[in-house]
Amino acid sequence: MYLPKHFDQQDSAAWHALAKAHPFASLMWQAEDGLQAEHLPLLWDADGGAHGTLRGHVARANPAWQHAAGQQVLVVFQGPQGYISPSWYPSKSATAKVVPTWNYAVVHAHGRLSAVEDAGWLQSLVERLTNTFESARAHPWRVSDAPADYIEAMKSAIVGIEIPVQRVQAKFKLSQNRNAADVAGVVAGLTGEGSDAAASLAQRMANPGAQAEA
Repeated sequence: MYLPKHFDQQDSAAWHALAKAHPFASLMWQAEDGLQAEHLPLLWDADGGAHGTLRGHVARANPAWQHAAGQQVLVVFQGPQGYISPSWYPSKSATAKVVPTWNYAVVHAHGRLSAVEDAGWLQSLVERLTNTFESARAHPWRVSDAPADYIEAMKSAIVGIEIPVQRVQAKFKLSQNRNAADVAGVVAGLTGEGSDAAASLAQRMANPGAQAEA
């Protein structure tokens, strides 16, 4: 990934916060017929590799867990992103030397994938995934709400994956190369767009100190 110094995010808390807020990741590996990718939610735990461990599961019928097992893989977490209009820069009226761009925050995690078929491990994982994504609901669904034999059948149809993270690149391109007035203009422009995606990007730009928050 092309990573100019002013967009290089070195704060590990910011990596984890982005992955927690945007857990639906892209998993990429090299297959015999070329690059392959899968898309799945992953939990980023603090234990394991130099930078923690990613954990999730795929369908047993999905050949990815066999083909990627033992390989170095790349996992990409995509945070808020959006088009930036040059008309939002106050400096446009002064020099007109402005062009469009795209702001975004991404985290690339590299590590070696292993498959996990242990029933207890899978039970713990599916409970954690469920509790994580149901926690904000007024009446959260629990794994125990379903019949035990049904859950056992569902577990037999999945395989866990673990990726101890050995290397991380994070690019938070949030107009750090613009002056304060231009940044404020972009935040105002995004806010005026009225979409949730634009608002999320504006909030990330307006509150850089909050980037390490979940």
